[in-house]
Amino acid sequence: MRGLDDTDREILRLLLEDGRRPYREIASEVELSAPAVSDRVERLRELGLLRRFTVDLDRRLLQEGQPIIVTVDCEPGSSTHVQEQLVPRDFVDHVFRTADDRLVCTAFAGEGKVGELLSEALPLDLVSDYNVGLLADTAWQPNIGQAELDLECVECGNSVTAEGTRETLDGTTYHFCCPSCRDNFVQQYEELSEGA
Repeated sequence: MRGLDDTDREILRLLLEDGRRPYREIASEVELSAPAVSDRVERLRELGLLRRFTVDLDRRLLQEGQPIIVTVDCEPGSSTHVQEQLVPRDFVDHVFRTADDRLVCTAFAGEGKVGELLSEALPLDLVSDYNVGLLADTAWQPNIGQAELDLECVECGNSVTAEGTRETLDGTTYHFCCPSCRDNFVQQYEELSEGA
């Protein structure tokens, strides 16, 4: 399984600039054909590196309140559950969970509505403290740099190198460091599927 090359990185950089950029335009930039660019993008999607194409919405232009940042200190072991309560809320943009059971989220709330929104969204018995601040500005600029692929074998946990392989089972793609791990995993998968 091959890793990322400079062409892959350039395609990703161009898509990060504009996710709606036509493959024909990308092809011109990277000196490939549009079908070759499409194949590379599909490969990056199959690897799980490219998850989705999305819209970057400037919510400041909508009448829905002020941008805020909320830091939530969760009770030990509860941050995943609290995060799951925040993510689907309309007023929440991003939620980040730290290793020490803290959440940091960006959101939009009308004046005087912050406490009401948070008390509805947060399971307060799982929250030890929270702080709210007004955001003056935000910047969100993901980039690829010179990063390399770092896939982990789902069977043994080793790194997947150029000798690695992958298998798609029931619509999910799994990565393996070697054919032996792939064969073991597929056999167990089929046995469990037959038993279900």
